[in-house]
Amino acid sequence: MQGPFNRSGKSKPMAEINVVPFIDIMLVLLVVFMITAPMLTQGVQVELPQVTSQPIDIQEDNDPIIISVDSDGGYFITLGEDSTSVSLDEMSSRVTTIIERRPGTPVMVRGDRNVAYGQIVVLMSTLQGAGVANVGLLSEPSKDG
Repeated sequence: MQGPFNRSGKSKPMAEINVVPFIDIMLVLLVVFMITAPMLTQGVQVELPQVTSQPIDIQEDNDPIIISVDSDGGYFITLGEDSTSVSLDEMSSRVTTIIERRPGTPVMVRGDRNVAYGQIVVLMSTLQGAGVANVGLLSEPSKDG
């Protein structure tokens, strides 16, 4: 009698691995990630100005503080995945607390292109008063190159 089991008590080891279940799991995970990836966009919807510039290198272990100003003039603080709406006075105390806990945390400003320049200057002055030495301005790459 042939096969992995015979009556003589000697069993023949099976040298094949069934990979079909692994392929099924991989395809299910692929579909799940394809569906959830577009939903992972986070933060406040702002229309950034488009310019040509060099990207800033950010260390992997140090998430930046992103302060957004939407088209209505509202302020939002984003740290990691948490985004909260704040007033200008409250922002100063929150940024000071974060900088004291994690010195060297980069601070970035995302301003909608329709926000008045004066409002961004007031925001940057407030950040300077909170102890932030350097502020980065975020933009989107230019579409025409």
